[in-house]
Amino acid sequence: HNFMSINKVKNRKINAAILIIGNEILSGRTQDLNVSFISNWLNINCGISISEVRIIPDIEKKIIFNILDLSKKFKYVFTTGGIGPTHDDITALSISKALKCKYNFNSEAHLILENYYGKKNFNNARKKMAKMPAGSKLIYNPSSAAPGFMIKNILCLPGVPSILKSMMPNLKKYLVKGPTINSRTISLVAVESRIADYLTKLQKKYVKKIDIGSYPFFRLGKVGVSVVMRSVNKKAIEKCAAELIKILKKNKIKIYPL
Repeated sequence: HNFMSINKVKNRKINAAILIIGNEILSGRTQDLNVSFISNWLNINCGISISEVRIIPDIEKKIIFNILDLSKKFKYVFTTGGIGPTHDDITALSISKALKCKYNFNSEAHLILENYYGKKNFNNARKKMAKMPAGSKLIYNPSSAAPGFMIKNILCLPGVPSILKSMMPNLKKYLVKGPTINSRTISLVAVESRIADYLTKLQKKYVKKIDIGSYPFFRLGKVGVSVVMRSVNKKAIEKCAAELIKILKKNKIKIYPL
């Protein structure tokens, strides 16, 4: 994916990162379904753009390094995975160490889980899901009770996609909204190299206003490129799209019927 100048307009959007934690994603045993869902949901509901995604194993040192690094660089960091009841679920403990805060029972989370499982079945493994960095706010879980949590600008979610999806609306109250990002796509019958120079010129012209990305595709036996213009400024997109269409017509590059 060829994003030409994502950094140039960064200050107009609220940017965030996703840190996927889990050996099962790296080994290929489990397919990640959360990145596209989180990115889409944040973009549509909060005007927040995901600018970076990292996938790391369940190793304390790696979690600590990445949490400290990403939380400095981005307005928000969303983590997925590693907050369950098993021995390799070390996300909450690692984040406590990274932020140098106590790792202990959250009394509200403890109560929620105790009510959900019943006192008899509330064993040590399940109790572990109520442990998190001191001072965390809870992200309620309507599917399987165990809450996620937010500490500083870090929001921790489970790795199971269906549970994560059900929890996203409960994040909203913690997030500062960014401006709505508008986008316009024009698909062409051409190879990327044929239009690269035109796009570079357009991007230079609209450098502070628009992100222009180009994405090759292969559809119905035709090779093409989708040019995507993204901006908070609707008028700028329309102007830029009109200019692009003019350039394409002039150079006899066909626009793909959508």
